[in-house]
Formats: sequence, structure tokens, C-alpha cells
Amino acid sequence: MSELNKPLCGFINVLKPPGMSSAHVVGAVRRMLGKVKVGHAGTLDPEAAGVLPLMVGKAARLFDYMQDKEKAYVTEAAFGASTDTQDAQGAVLETGEDYPDEEAIRKALIEMTGVMMQTPPMFSAIKQDGKRLYELARSGKEADIPAREVTVHALTLHSMMENHGALISVRCSKGFYVRTLCKDLGEKLGCPAHMRFLLRTQSGPFTLQNAHTLEALAQAAQEGRLADLLLPPQAALQHLPMMDVPAGLEKPVINGGHLPWKRFKAVHETPAADGTPFGLWMNGALCAIAQRHEDQVKIRTWLAE
Repeated sequence: MSELNKPLCGFINVLKPPGMSSAHVVGAVRRMLGKVKVGHAGTLDPEAAGVLPLMVGKAARLFDYMQDKEKAYVTEAAFGASTDTQDAQGAVLETGEDYPDEEAIRKALIEMTGVMMQTPPMFSAIKQDGKRLYELARSGKEADIPAREVTVHALTLHSMMENHGALISVRCSKGFYVRTLCKDLGEKLGCPAHMRFLLRTQSGPFTLQNAHTLEALAQAAQEGRLADLLLPPQAALQHLPMMDVPAGLEKPVINGGHLPWKRFKAVHETPAADGTPFGLWMNGALCAIAQRHEDQVKIRTWLAE
């Protein structure tokens, strides 16, 4: 198969604009690519901006193997009012004028770093009894939301902003809600607060540096070079061991034949442990995700054509 006719497979890192849902971004890129399958690898709230990785073609099969445990954001916490959505789009619940100073905020951020329990907001996409929490919230219903363990690697106050705001950078684990951080920060400092602004600067290996605006993607599509902006499938799998298909095992790999583990060699001298998934390379390309099972290798996800 020629490179011109080869199906697209990889990731497009979109710089999502504020005011647009993740689903609408997926739809826009799908229209640019034609009939190619496109999905997002983790959503962003409509009013948030920043890194939104999209899976293209068979790369969608890699979702369960991706490592996006670490994320990074820049946010503005606005003191003086809390809202039901914990951001600027919600209805005001409480107001206050005991605004914290810079020193108090810095001290509080230090104390809020590390492993902790966080209760997700009602206005979130978490499912409970088959329904999204935001659907229950919009219908006026309450839900008992269990707290879950999250990790905050770093919180840094960049500057104080107008209208009682504080610009903060956040490095955190997957599942952490920055909106809730702003709300909790207000409660800790004795002044109601909400999130006024959010920019995601990193999601796993995807950063602002390798992100593209929708306008840039549309221009590339018009010029017939959109495929050139795809990151390869292995871009999201840097945490996995990689193994080469040894000579003579190409057909068994393709046809599901017997694959003895002792024949395989690690690409970077770090072999996969028993039961651990790893990337499988053949003819200079990532062809599958496989798994060692004692003295055998099993193909789990096929990527090649």
C-alpha cells in the first residue's frame, strides 16, 4: 500500500478554543478528514481552552493504553463569590469580601499540595446510576458523590489579578478538578471563590508546543497536508516497553500463530514483564500492542493494515 493511500492512524493535538465543546472539536476535525474515525482522549469543559488530544483512525484502539496521569493547567481563581458550577458560568451561591492577600494564598497552596481526597463537582460528566451528574444537577436533583484520591504535584501562584483574582499554575493527576480547587481554596481562606479561567497546557505527552489551532488545521486540510500534522501512535505510548518482531515471526504475528517469548528482543533494552502490555514493532512501524503471558506473546490490539 502506498503512503498516499495508507489509512491515517495517530493523534492530532488540538488547541481547543474557549466556548466550544470537545464534541464539536471532534466534529470539526472529522469533517476535515472525511470518513476517518476521530475521537477525543479526554474532554475539556466548553469554556476551558488548551490541549485536547484527538485519536485518529486505529489510534482510537490505544485509549486504554495511554498514560495521561499528569496534567498541567493555568487557572484564575476569583475571590468574592462561589457558584453552583464552581466556575464563572454558574449561579452565585455565596458572596464575601474578606479577600485574601498574596501571602495567604501562597501559604494555602503549599498546604493543598500532595495526595488528598477531592469531591468532584455536581456539574461534571461523572456517571451515577447511568446518568451524568450534570444532568441530575440541571434537573434540580442532588447526588451523594464519593470523594476520591487525587494528587497535586505542584501549585504555583504567578500573580494577583484584577477583580480579586489569582493566577495559578497546577500540575496534577488524572481526575483532578481545577474548578473544585478554586472553590476549596476559597473555603480554606474564608472567602467564597470560583474558577474564572482555565487553560490546559499539558495532557500526558501532549503540550501547547505540539498543539494546533482549528484554523491551522483547516488551512492544512485545504492544502492537503493535514496528515503531516499527525503525531504517530507511539507518541502516547512512551511509558510502554517496545519489542521488535524477530525475523521469521512476521507471518505468525499477522496470522495469530505461535509466538515464543524467548524470540523477542527489547528495542531499548527494557523487556516487558510478564502480564505487562508492550508495543510491537515490525518493518519499522508500530504494528500492535501485545502482552507477555509466561513463555508466550499474545497480540491484544492490532494497528497495522
